[in-house]
This record gives sequence, C-alpha cells and structure tokens, in this order.
Amino acid sequence: MAVTADLAKLLDKEFEDKSLPEIVKAPVSALAGVSEGDAKLLKEAFKINTVGDLGRNKYFRTAVALTDLADSTK
Repeated sequence: MAVTADLAKLLDKEFEDKSLPEIVKAPVSALAGVSEGDAKLLKEAFKINTVGDLGRNKYFRTAVALTDLADSTK
C-alpha cells in the first residue's frame, strides 16, 4: 500500500525533498523548530545526533507510549 505524506511542515526547507532514509540520518536540527542549540543540548544530554536517534531514544519512546495510553483512556 502506497502512502504519501507532506513533510514540509515538519522539516526545514533543505530537507523537504529528501527520502525517509536520508531524513532519518539527518541531524536533529532538520526538524522544523529544532535549533542548532536544541540539537547540541540533545546531544549532550542523550547522545542524540540524528532524527533516527531521537525517534529511537528509549526515553522519548516511553514518554510517547505513556502519553498515548493516557490519551486513550480519556
């Protein structure tokens, strides 16, 4: 099943036309709203360098799962 998504609102302009594998390997600052300073802090605190690192981080994944569970019980 083919899926399409407009990532323009989620990514900085230079990453809008990249493939998903390229985006996952991109620096965290490729995400719209994440500054170079934010990326530096994520690297220092959690050793997160790429979008993939952020998406696979156990603390962020746990927070998302807990939030999703809490939202599903409303």
